[in-house]
Amino acid sequence: MEVIILAGGFGTRLRPLTYTRAKSLLPILNKPMIAYLIDMLPSSVDTVIIAANYRKQQLEKFFKEYNTGKEIIINDEPEPLGTGGATKFAEQHITGSFFVLNSDIIASLDLEEMIALHKKKKAMATISLWPVEDVSEFGVVDITETGKITGFVEKPKPEDAPSDLINAGAYLLEPDILDYIQIGRLVSMEKEIFPQIISDTDKFYGYRFQGYWIDVGRITSYLDVHKLLLEQHQTKNLIGENCVIDGELTHTSIGDDVVIGDSMIEDSVLLNNASIGSHVHLNRCVIGENAVIEDAVHLDHVAVGDNEVITKGTEKQNEIIWTQPVPEGYPKKQIGNVIGE
Repeated sequence: MEVIILAGGFGTRLRPLTYTRAKSLLPILNKPMIAYLIDMLPSSVDTVIIAANYRKQQLEKFFKEYNTGKEIIINDEPEPLGTGGATKFAEQHITGSFFVLNSDIIASLDLEEMIALHKKKKAMATISLWPVEDVSEFGVVDITETGKITGFVEKPKPEDAPSDLINAGAYLLEPDILDYIQIGRLVSMEKEIFPQIISDTDKFYGYRFQGYWIDVGRITSYLDVHKLLLEQHQTKNLIGENCVIDGELTHTSIGDDVVIGDSMIEDSVLLNNASIGSHVHLNRCVIGENAVIEDAVHLDHVAVGDNEVITKGTEKQNEIIWTQPVPEGYPKKQIGNVIGE
């Protein structure tokens, strides 16, 4: 059985972190995001197809070093193709029922249960579903008591919503669905293909699961997923190897070789080789690799890129800090699909 992991996007909403790395390789508790997906795959999945484009060389290097126990195929897209286009581009590797997973979703999803439901219903497509409080920000599914999805309602008013369930970014599909997708262009599986499957087959089902679900698409959700997983591990902080820490940490993840002076770090993420001076206060911040935060700096809701230097006494709030050249070809806005929109 195959799985396609969609990892070709630029991750523009996670800049400046994605100026220097593939979004799917962003560390979460010092483990690359894509590794969480690989580790949750059932044993029946023996082939992993990585739909890659931006910084694919980093993905190739990672999978040479990371032992998955599965065949890894880096499927180099000529350009971003969206969820549907990337799926179609992997068609030559598909031999039967297959998963499509978004690389930026961290969830307590049981794919074995999803397979069992798919087979029981003899479905053409089964997608994961997650309940939300504010349906007006998402595409909501219209679903029957038997779990059959009959349609999607885009950003409804609460009183008009057919359910509180949204597309949670994991799909189990039959290969016939590939016939619906045009090759060589950006195609939205969610907006273009799924409505056709519902109309033509009447075999489109939803799998609702419990636990947790986070779309790690923004700096805020990147911080949120760290806090959630720290709680899951019943620990306040995670500290990497070879760190020197004199300050106070709260709900914070620290990479390897990080130095922190007499400072206060709250609800933040510090990547490898970051250096924090004394009398620094960080709240809800992400500090990139090799970044230097000098003494008496106060940052609140700030994302600092790799190799940046924040000079002594700086105070900033709600900012992205990047003073280096933006990578060639990096778009000014998002390309492709946003799950749930």
